[in-house]
Amino acid sequence: MTQTAHTSTSPGKQMLSEQVYAHLRDAIMRGEYAPGHALKPQDLAKEQGVSLAVVREALVRVVGEGLADRLPNRGFAVPAFSDRRWQEITEARITIEPVVLRMSVERGDVDWEARVRAAHHRLARTPAYVPEEGEYYSSAWSEAHRVFHRTLLEGCGNPVLLETVDRMWTASELARRWSAHRNPDRDGIDEHRRLEEAALARDAETAAEVLAKHLTQTAAGLTAPPA
Repeated sequence: MTQTAHTSTSPGKQMLSEQVYAHLRDAIMRGEYAPGHALKPQDLAKEQGVSLAVVREALVRVVGEGLADRLPNRGFAVPAFSDRRWQEITEARITIEPVVLRMSVERGDVDWEARVRAAHHRLARTPAYVPEEGEYYSSAWSEAHRVFHRTLLEGCGNPVLLETVDRMWTASELARRWSAHRNPDRDGIDEHRRLEEAALARDAETAAEVLAKHLTQTAAGLTAPPA
């Protein structure tokens, strides 16, 4: 009787791939690899002390999240500032998210209001930058930021729309960090406060307008000269 074949990926390899993936993701987010920087599997394998197969598996995951590109006959690289995708993602977000926010303001209940207030409080009290994580947004602030925006939209009650929003959020995370780094004087605190106030005042039109402007400024930060 033939024995069942083992899976091609061993637990040890999976663990190593997870570690390399986490390292790459964090390094790209922290700006350790500049926009357009080539991610050479051979160099990464030597640096991390793992096989090429492990590195390639991790790189494919990073590409899947939109944090790197797989270039024909050229390997892997961090996306460039000039990549048109950032404008396309912003266009999609500006088209969809204000509409979802209007729905959320109109449909959200008292529990939603409480969650929005709590999420904004957490965001306002979380340091955007910490020395040990470099010059880009901290991991804690980035998560608080994601939760605040997600909570604002959850009142819509439509899981299909929220899944679409989640995909766009992940795809735009790197551009968001770059934009903030290039425009450190932007008053994100005031923008988020205005979003919370408009939503809780049940002013759907103002909330949608503030959100659209908020998203537009992020995209503009990538095309403007560094501060």
